[in-house]
Amino acid sequence: MHSTRLATTVASALAPFGLSLLLVGPVMAQQRLTPEEALIAQRNSIEQQLEQVAVIDRKVMVKMRDGKLMAADVYRPKNAAGKVPIIFVRTPYNFNYWDVKLGAPRDMSRELEAVKRGYAYVEINERGHFFSQGEYDILGPPLSDGSDEIQWMSSQPWSNGKVGTTGCSSTAEWQLAVVAQDDPGLATFNVQGFGAGVGKVGPYWEQGNWYRGGAVQMLFIDWLYGQQNQVRPMFPASASQADLIRVSKAFDLAPHMPPVDWDKAFWHLPENDIIRAVGGPPGIFDTAMPVATGGNMIARTPSSPAWTKGGLWNESMRVSKPGLWFVSWFDVSVSPNLAAYNEVRRTAPKPVADQQYLVISPVLHCAYTRATEHTMIGDLDMGDARMDYDALMYGWFDHFLKGEDNGLLQKQPKVLYYVMGENKWKQSSTWPPAGAKTESFYFTSKGHANTLYGDGALVSAPTGSDQPDAFIYDPGNPVRTFGGGGCCQGNAVKFGSYDQSEHETRNDILVYDSEPFKQGIEVSGPITVTLYVSSSAKDTDFTFKVIDVYPVGKA
Repeated sequence: MHSTRLATTVASALAPFGLSLLLVGPVMAQQRLTPEEALIAQRNSIEQQLEQVAVIDRKVMVKMRDGKLMAADVYRPKNAAGKVPIIFVRTPYNFNYWDVKLGAPRDMSRELEAVKRGYAYVEINERGHFFSQGEYDILGPPLSDGSDEIQWMSSQPWSNGKVGTTGCSSTAEWQLAVVAQDDPGLATFNVQGFGAGVGKVGPYWEQGNWYRGGAVQMLFIDWLYGQQNQVRPMFPASASQADLIRVSKAFDLAPHMPPVDWDKAFWHLPENDIIRAVGGPPGIFDTAMPVATGGNMIARTPSSPAWTKGGLWNESMRVSKPGLWFVSWFDVSVSPNLAAYNEVRRTAPKPVADQQYLVISPVLHCAYTRATEHTMIGDLDMGDARMDYDALMYGWFDHFLKGEDNGLLQKQPKVLYYVMGENKWKQSSTWPPAGAKTESFYFTSKGHANTLYGDGALVSAPTGSDQPDAFIYDPGNPVRTFGGGGCCQGNAVKFGSYDQSEHETRNDILVYDSEPFKQGIEVSGPITVTLYVSSSAKDTDFTFKVIDVYPVGKA
């Protein structure tokens, strides 16, 4: 039987047939390609296929309302019978069509697939990155850039006037706030792994994954090390499109940052000096910048007004477009993501609220299509968690951008979620699943819940007698993150499902075990903890884990 544990921590043989050989003169052995040569040949083949079916328009500089130019690549069907819808991908990452290091085109599979399916595919770099002008801020504000870009592409003579957004991580996280601008050309959106785009929603004040419970998360420190590049090379604003296409085979403007051992770098104090300590550039992390939020993110509090001046979506911003939401259990911020989905279903006009569909996958950040017959998340086999996400996304776009009556909304459940342990997909009309009941458990001990060998228990009803538990809180000797959901922390953290037993031998971890369950139980929904504490320290951090304890003892 499994039980539940809640730990409170700080921080040769040939077949019988004849064999005959016929030798006809000397044969030239076929030369085998090296892996790099094979990759170049593959990339060139995809590019050639794209050239056959697409009108290709690269390094188009799109003017924003303030005069700044954003770099776009446009791919659209060459022999379209009429006007076509648009799939829009905006990103802070490098989408330069030429892989400068390899000396060949980059992988254009996504562009080719979209064009083959009858879509224009438009990629734009966020403000302040690569070939796009302006000052960079996280999520690519101002929000007017997103509106200007959508208006520009939806008004092109070859466009049917309908745009749908898609992408994962930073290619998704800007979407919700731009969707809330309610531009007529934007017909629908598909967000995937979008936690850093969610500001305040419900009880969550994470402000785009910057905080967890009020404490700064480390993930954006190493991410911004490679992203905040206000001092960067740029081509003259007068450079022609032909010039930019030509020089992009030699210069993709991608920074190549010196490698950092983040497992060591994260120990530096004070925290606001970490990027500077590893030789990183100044920028929005710890420096005042000429952007609407003011930069200097590390100096803000969770309630700072600056969080509402950039690209974050928050619960005050109404969404009135149909949405396809992809979330994963081992992502960095599944709880705020699910809260955002529910908030939109609660506040959107009813027809639009009924057009919000959610998929919850048992994978790491943006690893949806990497699920296999045996989907390993850390040390845990999640079973066959594969799903055809592309078929779902294109079916969605076919309906909302092409107007096809393909029955998708009738066939697809509002919520499709994967139950780990049982290892199967289930469906529901709501999240949490319809029929779910809230269960309460209580901490109890005789005052010695320290370590997994202590007397802490997790019980279904309050006990008549109880004693407080205590531990030494030492920020100089923190309990390090091991497993769980997360993203983007270099070599400092392994994310996924791992045995926590070794950590639970620390005296500064309080462990409360339930009795073994007599039968399996599905736990699907939010988990909250109410804790009554006092501390002799000025500041004390408390973190919680709910852990599945196996009969053999691993947890």
